[in-house]
Amino acid sequence: MPFEIHPEPDAVAPGDTGGRVVIAHLSFPATFPSVRAALGALMAGPVLATVPEDARGTAEIVLAEAMNNIVEHAYVGVSGEITLTLWQAGGEVGCRITDRGLSMPDDTLPEGSLAMADTPADLPEGGFGWFLIRSLSRDLRYARYGTLNELTFVLDAEQSGPGGPVVSVL
Repeated sequence: MPFEIHPEPDAVAPGDTGGRVVIAHLSFPATFPSVRAALGALMAGPVLATVPEDARGTAEIVLAEAMNNIVEHAYVGVSGEITLTLWQAGGEVGCRITDRGLSMPDDTLPEGSLAMADTPADLPEGGFGWFLIRSLSRDLRYARYGTLNELTFVLDAEQSGPGGPVVSVL
C-alpha cells in the first residue's frame, strides 16, 4: 500500500499553541502490512530525514511496537484504523497515535517488565514490546476518550551526543 505523506507547513498540531507544525498525518487500516508500509514511508521519506540515524532507529522500534500492539490487541478479530500525526517544534518531532479499538486492560498501560527465566527456552513468546517501549521512551501516556485510544510519549536521542535533537512522540 503506497503512502503519500504530505507535509503541511502551515498547519499547527491540534490544541497546540507552541508553534508545532504538522509535518505528516496518516490514517491507515490496522493491519500488519499497513503498519509496515506506513513505517517504511516515514523512514524513507523526508519527514524524519533530519533526525539522526540512531534516533530514527529508536523511533522506528517504538512506533512499530506501539502500532503492532494496536493491530494485535485493540482490533483483535475486527477491522479498524490507526491514525498517526507527526509534527515538528524546534529540535523535536512529535507523534500522536490513536485508534478506536478495545481499550487497554483497566485503562492502564501494561507494566512492561522484563520476564526472568532460567533458560532461553523458558522465556515467554511475547511481552517484550512494552518493555522496549518503556525502556526507549519517557513521559509515556495513555488515555481513553469515549471510544478513542490515545498513546503519547517522548523518545530521547542521546545516542546523537549532547545537544542532539529529541524525537518526541506526543
